[in-house]
Amino acid sequence: MSSYSNLAYAWIAGLLLGIVFLGGLWWTVQKGLVSNNPALWFLGSFLLRAALVLVGFYFVSQGPWESLSACLLGFLCARIFVVRGLARMLLRERTELVKENPLAS
Repeated sequence: MSSYSNLAYAWIAGLLLGIVFLGGLWWTVQKGLVSNNPALWFLGSFLLRAALVLVGFYFVSQGPWESLSACLLGFLCARIFVVRGLARMLLRERTELVKENPLAS
């Protein structure tokens, strides 16, 4: 396997780790806001998400340092994708709400 394919796999791994981390954060906020014990949700979720990302970065770091850099770049790209995706989703929900009830704006 060439080094470019290794870098691509590392980037994809970072992208997936970022999506899981940030998607888990979004899910935790949704569940934690309506929970009777939100501190338990936030702490447990953070520990689980951080452990998952650390294990993922550990396995990627077994190769050359370039792989770890590509994985980190993928993680940061996932942040951009998730934040933009959630912003579009929230904007779409708000637009639908305003269309249903024009006085809600």
